[in-house]
Amino acid sequence: MVYVAARGGQARAEVVSLMRGWLGFVVRLVVSAVVLLLLAAILPGFRIAGFRFALLGAVVIAALGWLVEALFGRRVSPQGRGVVGFIVAAVVIYLAQFLVPGMQVSMWGALLASLIIGIVDAFVPTELR
Repeated sequence: MVYVAARGGQARAEVVSLMRGWLGFVVRLVVSAVVLLLLAAILPGFRIAGFRFALLGAVVIAALGWLVEALFGRRVSPQGRGVVGFIVAAVVIYLAQFLVPGMQVSMWGALLASLIIGIVDAFVPTELR
């Protein structure tokens, strides 16, 4: 009986941990969508048709970023905060427009968006600790 009770507590802790992970993921996607909408409002060459497309854009950008990091390693990720990471982020943002129907981005718009997102990311933590 003692083992079952102890195991039940561990299982609950694992479920809570899993729920926090998913909640953090959803919160990051919504925040990313809002950032994309704000960028579309202030940047020339960067347009998104609405929140639905911004949310889809956030998902696509996250997926493309994950794919680039999986293929080339962490050193080319935007979190590397180097010039290569900056350029990779701009390319990912630019390529996302071909997968998101309500998104239009010029190369300058992608570069400016990458710069602003990099600055925001330097001051605002994007991962739950």
